[in-house]
Amino acid sequence: MSDFNRNLEDSKLSPFERLVAIMEVLRSEDGCAWDKKQTHKSLLPYLIEETYETVEAIEKGDPQMLCEELGDLMCQVAFHAQLGRETGVFDINDALNRINDKLIRRHPHIFGEKKELNPQQVRDQWEKIKVESGEKESVLSGLPKSMPALLMAYRMGEKAGGVGFDWSNASEVLEKIDEELAEIRRETAGNDKDKLADEIGDLLFAVSSLARKLQIDPEQALKRALAKFKERFSRLEEAVNGSGRKFDDFSLDELESIWQKIK
Repeated sequence: MSDFNRNLEDSKLSPFERLVAIMEVLRSEDGCAWDKKQTHKSLLPYLIEETYETVEAIEKGDPQMLCEELGDLMCQVAFHAQLGRETGVFDINDALNRINDKLIRRHPHIFGEKKELNPQQVRDQWEKIKVESGEKESVLSGLPKSMPALLMAYRMGEKAGGVGFDWSNASEVLEKIDEELAEIRRETAGNDKDKLADEIGDLLFAVSSLARKLQIDPEQALKRALAKFKERFSRLEEAVNGSGRKFDDFSLDELESIWQKIK
């Protein structure tokens, strides 16, 4: 048995320590050719994939699937930390110390003077602490450019709201949506696609703000709507195929009639 294997079978190792040790072995001179070839950048597709698979497990409400996907996601964290260790920039303990310090700093109502705060007050406090501590240069900094646009709109509104720049209630946001719809109607009369795109963007931003005010995740709401549309459209396809006709053989009114029956 190699020294590596003996170390991995040490009963004193916690599961997390064992994972860190396994990654070190895989990246060693006698390790795996594929693992040794990887970089932070080359691992990005796998990090994204594992993140989405974790999201899917949560959405399905499957605890066993979630357990497995969290392990896969943790493997990616350990892999990146091992790469950091090899360059001497940071290791897994540095990353853990940072998040530990951050959690304590951002929860002064728990680890400092005890205060009873509701979830929204906690969220607002987080945003203020980030800026006042110098952790973030701007209230809106920290949002990755690769973030889905609808989710970014939600988080951007949340961050601005955390420092008081927000609508008072959902009714005010509904008025803003009506205003944006009116502007879109005006722009459709012209041929300026850039202005129309701007107005549609403003509308989508306003809709994300309405969802936030109603405590609804717009990204998840849209996913539910898409899943519902896909299921209903599949049934529409079945009806069309079962008739022996093609889509082109149906008028829009006929298709709409079938759609309404499906709903």
